[in-house]
Formats: sequence, C-alpha cells, structure tokens
Amino acid sequence: MIRSIHIAIDEARKGMQNGHGGPFGAVIMRDGDIISTAHNEVLISKDPTAHAEILAIRRASQQLGQFDLSDCDIYTTSQPCPMCFAAICWARIKRIHYGTTTKEVADVGFDDSHIYNVIKGEHTAEIELMTIEREACLELLNEWKNKSDKQMY
Repeated sequence: MIRSIHIAIDEARKGMQNGHGGPFGAVIMRDGDIISTAHNEVLISKDPTAHAEILAIRRASQQLGQFDLSDCDIYTTSQPCPMCFAAICWARIKRIHYGTTTKEVADVGFDDSHIYNVIKGEHTAEIELMTIEREACLELLNEWKNKSDKQMY
C-alpha cells in the first residue's frame, strides 16, 4: 500500500530531524491496519540494534501479544540490513516492501557490504569466535530439549 510507505517515510523524517538516528522508518500492517510504526533510534538510545524494523517488530509483537507476525507485512524506507532481515525472518513476516536498495543506502554512508561479504563467505569477520564451557551449555540445551512445557518459536 502506497499509504504505508509514506507513513514509514514520515517516521524516518521525524527521527532524522529530531536527531534520533538515520533516515529509516518502518510500518507493520495487518489486514490493511497499522499495527506499529517506528524510526531509527540508534543515536538517541545509544543502542546499535535500535533500527526502525527491529523497533516496529517489537512494538507490533507487544501490540498483538504474539511473536508470530506471519499475517503481517512490513514497509520500510530502505531494504533491511542483515540484522533487520534476520529479525523479520524470526518474526515470520512474509512480505517486505522497501523503498531504496542497500546500494543506495551505502551511497549515503550506511554501508553493510562487509556484513554481506562475511555472510556470503567472501570475507572473514574481524571478530574472534571462542567456544567456552561447551559441556555446561550442552546441558542447558538438553534441559530445554527435555522440558515438557516448552513452546517453540
């Protein structure tokens, strides 16, 4: 819906003009109704995960009282970064409507290409991975596996 992307644009502009974060906005819709809106709040919250899509997902889940948003669409001003794309997948949202591409976003300074290159196996992350206390963590996984009242998500 054209109206939805314009709401996301207005959200992005509001956040950008108030110094909350970059030019990113998101809207989650279900059956033609707005469930949540958000804009990037990385700067105001000092939280690198406070992207518009993440915040919109959190708010929609809270509003609906569920973590499964498979009956919702998300409208974003830009193609989601890898973190936001993963969150959209975890929320089971099936349709992403976006305005600008990762290339266009990179052209104004928000370049995620290094993350995409690591995911594709073209580069290695500059993060050291170390396994510790594997047995204790395996025990925790087994506790979950054997938990009779667990709810998968």
